[in-house]
Amino acid sequence: MGTNVHLTADLEQFARECVDSGRYNNVSEVVRSALRMLQESEDHRRAFMAMLRSARSEADRKGSYSIEQVAEEMDAVIAAKE
Repeated sequence: MGTNVHLTADLEQFARECVDSGRYNNVSEVVRSALRMLQESEDHRRAFMAMLRSARSEADRKGSYSIEQVAEEMDAVIAAKE
């Protein structure tokens, strides 16, 4: 599949510098690498958002604690160990 991509002057220069460094053979490899990184980032973002939705659902079902309540409980646990 052939796709044309138009880059800004700065991105074009950066891609060419990546090729000139020897890490990539051509600009297409640079773009593919960038898209793989974006895909990975989006996968992480989706997983994080799913985790947040799950945590929110659990908090709705089981209730939640304020930061003050958590801090008080932590202080009590620490005091009990001393």
